[in-house]
Amino acid sequence: MSTDADPQSQDDSEPRAGPCSLVAPLKQIGSQWRLIVLYELQDGELRFNELKRTTDANSRTLSRVLSDLGEMGYVNRRVEEDAPVATYYSLTPKGTSLRSVFDEIEAWDNEWLDEEQHSC
Repeated sequence: MSTDADPQSQDDSEPRAGPCSLVAPLKQIGSQWRLIVLYELQDGELRFNELKRTTDANSRTLSRVLSDLGEMGYVNRRVEEDAPVATYYSLTPKGTSLRSVFDEIEAWDNEWLDEEQHSC
């Protein structure tokens, strides 16, 4: 008798939503640069140049990614007009809610992937 779980015998109290429940969110946050920026902002607000340095993104890419994440409601943008003018970025509650997702992915990574499989 096999001990593998049969997908058909899963608890039917919560039906699976199907692959779209994974594909749609991953399309929104799944680009390499979006994930990197969201990850870097988990520990708090950063200036544009700090994000540029920590992500190794060029200015054009970082600006586009931050704009996209802002439009989607993941990132807040704050400008201080005092000289020198500084732009700060932080996570919204929607962005902050991804922390547990990142934690789970990191735990999975630590258990299942070898160092050679990391490409960034």
